[in-house]
Order: sequence, then C-alpha cells, then structure tokens
Amino acid sequence: MLSFLAHRRACAAKQREREERIRSLPAAYREPLSSTDKHLLACPASEIVARVQAGALAPLDVLRAYGKQALRAHAATNCLTEVLIDKAEGWATACDTQGPLAGMPVSVKDTVAFKGEDACIGYSAWVGRKAQKDSALVRLLKDAGAVPFVKTNVPITLLSFESANDVFGRTTNPHHKDYSPGGSTGGEAALLAYGGSRLGIGTDVAGSVRAPAHFSGIYTIKASMHRFLKSGNSTSMPGQEGIPAVYSPMTRTLEDLEMFWKAIFSMKPWEYDHSCLPIPWREVDLASGKPIRWAVIWDDGIIAPSPACRRALETVVSELQARGHEVVTFDPPSPYEGFKIGFQLLLAEGGKLSTKPIRWGESNDPGVRKARIAFAIPRFVKQLYAWYLRYIRGDDTYAGIVENCYEKTVEQYLALIAAREGYREQWFDKLKGEAIDFVLTVPNALPATPHGGMKSAIAACGYTFLFNILDYSAGVLPVTHVDKELDALDAKAFKARNSIERDMYRLYDATKMHGLPVGVQVVGKRLEEERVLAAMKTIEDLLKKSGKAYTLLDPID
Repeated sequence: MLSFLAHRRACAAKQREREERIRSLPAAYREPLSSTDKHLLACPASEIVARVQAGALAPLDVLRAYGKQALRAHAATNCLTEVLIDKAEGWATACDTQGPLAGMPVSVKDTVAFKGEDACIGYSAWVGRKAQKDSALVRLLKDAGAVPFVKTNVPITLLSFESANDVFGRTTNPHHKDYSPGGSTGGEAALLAYGGSRLGIGTDVAGSVRAPAHFSGIYTIKASMHRFLKSGNSTSMPGQEGIPAVYSPMTRTLEDLEMFWKAIFSMKPWEYDHSCLPIPWREVDLASGKPIRWAVIWDDGIIAPSPACRRALETVVSELQARGHEVVTFDPPSPYEGFKIGFQLLLAEGGKLSTKPIRWGESNDPGVRKARIAFAIPRFVKQLYAWYLRYIRGDDTYAGIVENCYEKTVEQYLALIAAREGYREQWFDKLKGEAIDFVLTVPNALPATPHGGMKSAIAACGYTFLFNILDYSAGVLPVTHVDKELDALDAKAFKARNSIERDMYRLYDATKMHGLPVGVQVVGKRLEEERVLAAMKTIEDLLKKSGKAYTLLDPID
C-alpha cells in the first residue's frame, strides 16, 4: 500500500510539474501561430539553419514557432514528457550560430539525459532521479548549435509499440485518436507527424523508431550498432547486449533526415561517445554504380501483411519495376527461426530487468504483462501447452514461442549468442550469393494498432525485429494511407496460420483505420545507413514522378 501511495504521489507531482512548466512559459507561446510562425514551420531544416548562419533569422524566433506547435501537438496527442522550453530559450540565445544545426530545435525521446532533468521513462520510482550530466548526444547537439526543447513519451519498459505509462499518460496517434502512434518512440513520432518538430531522436531494439514511423507517417533510419551516439542515457534494460538498442534520427521529411544525419556526423560523434565507430558520413550515388538489385519479402511466414500494408509494398515494387529496376522475390533464411533466437536473447532474464522498477499498483504494458505471466508459469506446464498447440491445434509457430519462454542460464545465453551469429552468417551468404543490394518489406503486418492492442500483438514485431537481430541498417518511409475500400479484408477467404496471426488480424479493420499512414521498410546491410538513405530517396523520387507522393499531416491551419 505504501508503494502504491508513493506511486500515485510521484505521478501527480510529475504531471503538475509538466503543467506548471507549460503554464509559466512566456505569453508568446500561448498566442496563435502567426504567418511568420507558419512559414518557419513549413521550411526544411536546412533552410532554417542556412538563414540562422547568415544572420537573417534569430534562433529564438525559430524556437518560439516550434514551441507553439509542440504545445499544440501535446494538447492533441499528449506526446510530451519533459518540457524544456524555458531552458531552451537560454540555449537558443547562446547557441553556435555557425554550427551545422544552428538554431534548429530538436526533440528527443524521454530516455535522453539532460543534466538536472529526469529521464524516468515512465517509471514512477524514477521520478526525481536527476541526471548528473548531459549525455554524449546532448553535448554534441548543443555544440552543433541545435536547441533541444522537449522530451517525448514512451511506454513503461520501452518494450511496446504503444506509448503509455501512469506517469505521463497515453499518447495518441495524430491521425486517429483511437490508435497508437507507435512505440517505444511513439511520443516523438506523434510530435513529428503533427509538425511540432522536424528533427527528433529515438531508440530501436525491436522496431522502436521504425514502427512509430510507419504508424504515424514520418521518416527514420535505424542505425547499426555503434554507428550512432548512445552513452549516458536512461534505459529499461541496462547491460542488455544480446539485441542492443540503438539511437537513431527520426524526422518529418526525407530531406530533413538526410540533413540531420549529415549534420551529426560532421561533428565526429566518435569524439563524444566511446561506443561510436570512427566512420565519417560517406556520399553514395546509386545511379552511377552497377544496377541495383532489390529483393522483396512479401511474407515472413508468421503474419501475412494486411491488405493495406501489402498494397503499399506493391506500390513501391511496381514503380521500381516500371522504371527498369530489377526486383526479385526473396526467400530469406527463416525469419521465424531468427525471431525465436532474438526474443530469447532480448528477454534472457525473463523480463525481470524492465519490470523491476514497477511499483505495486503501477500499470504495465499489456503485452509485457502477458510475457511476464508466460515466463512465470512452471516450465513443465508450458511444455504441456506447447505439445497441445503443436499436435492438437496444429500451431507449431506459437508452440515454438511458448516452450522457449523461460529464463536462461549463462550457458544457454551464450549458446543463443552463437546461434545469432550463425543466423547472421546465413543471411550474409544468402545476400552475397544472390547479389542483393536492398531488401524491401513491410514495417509491420498492420498499420497502427488500436490502444491496448499490444496484448495481442506482443509477438508481432517480426518485420522490424528481424533487422535488429541481424544488425542491419533499416529505414522506413511513408507511402500511402489506409483506404477502407481498397484495403478491406475478405474475412471469408482469410484463414490464420497460427495464433499470432489470428490475434493480429482481429485488430485489422480497414474502415476504422481509414486514413492511417502506411509505410515501407528499406533494408541495407550492416553500417550502410548512407546507402539506405539513397535507396529511400530513389523510391520517394519515383513516387513523386508518378503522382503518388505521400501527403504529410498538416494540422497547422
């Protein structure tokens, strides 16, 4: 009971602090958007920086435009956690106006550490635990002339494609309030989609920047391990290196994404963070090299893409083929076997680390709660249930998940690391043998999931998680929106192959989902972020030329 009361007090205190920080801002932030504000919000980040560098634009004016819109986004979606705008006014006044991010506001996931600020990531027990210093990422951003101004919401545990916790509440999708903006970097995606920021930072361990990009209609590239700054921030699973989380940029447009990556790498991030490899940004020109060979994964064998997601993938493939690109159907090393290795590594300790800070009475993510229950059931009971699933229900897929939900010994963990490396070798040989340059697939079987949907969808992250297991660079760009007529499911013809697919398709309703964004995932090999960006540019250019360019959400008017 005392723990529950402490939980309630911490949540109330944090919410009061957020409200007070918003209320105490200068009156300018409560004024309607001016025509100048709207113009600034519509400008690419590169143009803002160039004008600041030329002395034609004051960083404080940029901050106030984005601050206003961020607060509007928060009112609509509950996307913000730490409101740093008051401090940002000082940072904007003193920023390096000749830096590669001069005067540009940057939003970041709640995990990112600022000296003297919380990074509680939704745990009430961590409210008031102030960071002792800026993280490597924050130091680089400030040195580059950027103006960090808000932090954004996450799910408790960081292991969900929703973004809800008792401390800050639930973030909603700016396209449809009944759906998730994604997770675990969902607050960031909602803010970017709403236009309250152009440049953001998130993390990804199983799709946590790519699923939000897909759900909310923004752009991202998940970095490979050690390519991007990471040190000094908060995490729900310290020491978890079987499938490490990686920090990665998220942006409102593809042009902004390229600018942001280049600006950060011009600062030599390896001089700020010991974990970064000293690899400068490398310019890539796909048009001048050998013909590109694209491989498509139409179905991972676990969950078939929904009609809306398959249509987005078909759109990209048809445009590439129409312009003479070679596109082949890819039969990869079993994604299911990769998933089994990955989830056992990620939850090798049975999910204890991420749930340990949760107080009595504190809400947990429904999917993580379900996983923790599975781990807690005696192993012989799970083996009996797996036998029933496999031989009575004919569901070998789900049986293989159930029977492996147990805490691993050190020896078992090391065996899984060896299996991961063997699986990576299979992919390496397959891509090399078939001369594949890029892999195209869906980011998720469904568009955005409804709130609470992760209870059914906890094991449905395979299309993104696969590339964390492989440590491949992988980007997502929005392609279209759900259309209730084009994307309706033929319920009579559909037959689920396993329990995971059945549970996911119970969430699919093209009529309710009408208008939600739908993206496509573009995958390169390890440490090929530059090539993935070039591939994304190729695809977006083709879509624009054919009149199929994605239309961003525009809530400014």
